[in-house]
Amino acid sequence: MPKIKSAKKRMRQARARTAQNRSQRSQLRTAIKRVRQATDAESKAKAFAQAEQIIDRAGRKRLIHPNTAARWKSRLVK
Repeated sequence: MPKIKSAKKRMRQARARTAQNRSQRSQLRTAIKRVRQATDAESKAKAFAQAEQIIDRAGRKRLIHPNTAARWKSRLVK
């Protein structure tokens, strides 16, 4: 356990960020799975549009590398 005030704050911040990143990463993975599991063309297009937004946001916010986001979107389109 940290004793210095700034180290305590850092620990709180890290804990909060970790929880938020975990939630967003889970949402990202779920969106990708929905695209892959979609059966008809209409549901696949709808799922892809939603996944594309989530992937783009993750790339912008550096949750994943922007090039990784582009690669994932490219593979989902195929």
